[in-house]
Amino acid sequence: MAGHNPLLAGLAGHCPNCGEGPLFEGFLKVSPRCEACGYDLAKADSGDGPAVFVILIAGFLVAFAALFTEVAYHPPIWVHLVVWLPLTVMVCLGLLRPMKGVMLAAQFANRASEARNDD
Repeated sequence: MAGHNPLLAGLAGHCPNCGEGPLFEGFLKVSPRCEACGYDLAKADSGDGPAVFVILIAGFLVAFAALFTEVAYHPPIWVHLVVWLPLTVMVCLGLLRPMKGVMLAAQFANRASEARNDD
């Protein structure tokens, strides 16, 4: 697929090289090779980057919403626990796969694997 954006392909969970094949085998396990173009995805490693971004984004969103709710409505603590803990888990799980895809696609777009020196 010519002219595709590798970052958008990674966000959607597709191969950053062709934009068509799946990037993941499971929820977060990266496929060893793209089924569509044969690109080697095994060398891609996002490390802890996606988790850090997810924690920062989810923490900002949920903490802001919880503080706003506390100041505006003063609900009992159990309401905070029932609302914000599950919401935090859902936001984190919802963002983790797309963020990992974007981080892997950013490595592809910037040719980060070629810059490695494992000597």
